[in-house]
Amino acid sequence: MSTVNTVGFGAGPLSRAAALLHTLLTVEALFLATAAPGLAGLMALGPDPANLPLAAVCLTPLAPAASAALYALHHRSRDLTDLHPARAFARGLRLNALPALRLWTPLSAWLTVIAFTLTHFAATGLPLWWAVLLGAVGAACLLWGAHALVLTSLFTFRARDTARLAAYFLLRRRSVTLSAASLLVLAAAVTAAFTEALTALLAAPLLLSLLRSSRPVIAETREEFTA
Repeated sequence: MSTVNTVGFGAGPLSRAAALLHTLLTVEALFLATAAPGLAGLMALGPDPANLPLAAVCLTPLAPAASAALYALHHRSRDLTDLHPARAFARGLRLNALPALRLWTPLSAWLTVIAFTLTHFAATGLPLWWAVLLGAVGAACLLWGAHALVLTSLFTFRARDTARLAAYFLLRRRSVTLSAASLLVLAAAVTAAFTEALTALLAAPLLLSLLRSSRPVIAETREEFTA
């Protein structure tokens, strides 16, 4: 007598794929809605380097939006019958908006100073190696910010503890850092080749990729730094 194995509704590969697609589309829509004021202002600005401080202000809503998106993607269900991405996004926004801003605001200000200096470097009279050093510092700060964003979105630490952990993982988990670097390069390339609007439309899959590549960081943080 043969036995036929069946997969319940909501547990098969097609259902999981549909659940992922539904979650990505919902999270993307909520991300865009949350970041809309800043994105609208950013697209209205011209490419003049003098607009860099205004661009930094426009980018401020992206930190809470990205943090809420990471939270929702991390807590997503793989069961088509049990999907609540909007609820998870709202919870992530409520929990993480202020912690994300506490880290993002000084980082954004520092990156603005670096970008403004590099775009006006000829007027500084400094040697070229200073520009290379500033570029390297800016890149390291962006990668630190990627680690800090993941940690802020998924764990409840004080801002200074999150900052220290992000710096620790920057070298401790070099493969994760390299993955974050590749995503940043991809986002920058899409923005340069097309428009920042396309990068914003790809925010959910980019953040999901960041989340998946950060699994070693998440696991070590859970095992070593939480009770």
